[in-house]
Amino acid sequence: MAKFTKLTGLLAGATMAFAGTVAFAADYTLTISSWAPPTHGINAMMWPKFIEMVEEATDGQVTAELKLGIAPPPAQMDLVQDGAADASIIFHGYQPGRFVTTKLIELPGYEGSAEQASVAYWRTYEAYLQAADEHRGVKVIALHTHGPAQLHSADAVTSLDQISGLKVRIPGGVGGDVGAALGATGIQVPAPKVYETLASRAADGVVMPMESRRGFKLTEVAQNVFEVPGGLYRGSFAFIMNEDTFADLPEDLQAALEEKVFGEPLSREIGKIWDEIDMIGRTATAETEGNAINPASDADLAKFNQIAEGVIASVIAEIAQTGIDAQTAYEMVKTEMAAN
Repeated sequence: MAKFTKLTGLLAGATMAFAGTVAFAADYTLTISSWAPPTHGINAMMWPKFIEMVEEATDGQVTAELKLGIAPPPAQMDLVQDGAADASIIFHGYQPGRFVTTKLIELPGYEGSAEQASVAYWRTYEAYLQAADEHRGVKVIALHTHGPAQLHSADAVTSLDQISGLKVRIPGGVGGDVGAALGATGIQVPAPKVYETLASRAADGVVMPMESRRGFKLTEVAQNVFEVPGGLYRGSFAFIMNEDTFADLPEDLQAALEEKVFGEPLSREIGKIWDEIDMIGRTATAETEGNAINPASDADLAKFNQIAEGVIASVIAEIAQTGIDAQTAYEMVKTEMAAN
């Protein structure tokens, strides 16, 4: 049974209204579930871009409304699979053991932007990772990464050796592998809980991308950034959709979405936005009194690169156990990032 709301006039009941979206005459309205704060780039920029692309591709016949706080981050996959929402964003590291091949894009050492990484991720997913069928039960409509993750802390960290022994919020996935290799005590809490975790001193620091300086107000509770060129890891995300919701759309609208929105086009746009919000976070840090970015030394970088080699080898071996040609997929990510 279709889960769409037939519209005859102005869209009513939307949790958030986005400028520039079609306000009437849509035939189908998707319900989007999102867990990030209202002002975070995911909700303020990424989902509006998705809606804009969907409306443009379908000549306004399909639109969407965004609802916040329906369920916590780890529950989004099941929420969409069960049909409680039509679409959502998931962070793979929040569900350890459920996703393995997605760790490929999170590895340290990749050179390039979030846009480049997201495009490379989608292409490698289609060529290799999709065969693992880790997203069974939902339709993957985009894949992307955040920018390079750095260590954010209240007390200044100015060398790699200082990380050992710290209590650090780590999201899972390769971020957890890197944290363990650096000797940190990992604390896992979803991103929306980071501010209060730091404010209460339950953690000494967090490992997140630069956008978090603004998106999660880290300038207030983690005034220092220890920055490693290329980052400690990159996080893996997917935009997902309920399979029945997509199947209930007329075939011409399905074809339009597949051609103009889903896959590489949406992945590229989301990655591009993440590059933008990373810059916003960096600017917020520079403009906030008492905040500092402490760059890793050449000696720290050489030491980290050695640690990263071990993490990369371990993760590639882990992915290979799923039956995927992990080494070839890894080389493809690097090649595609350099090419686009």
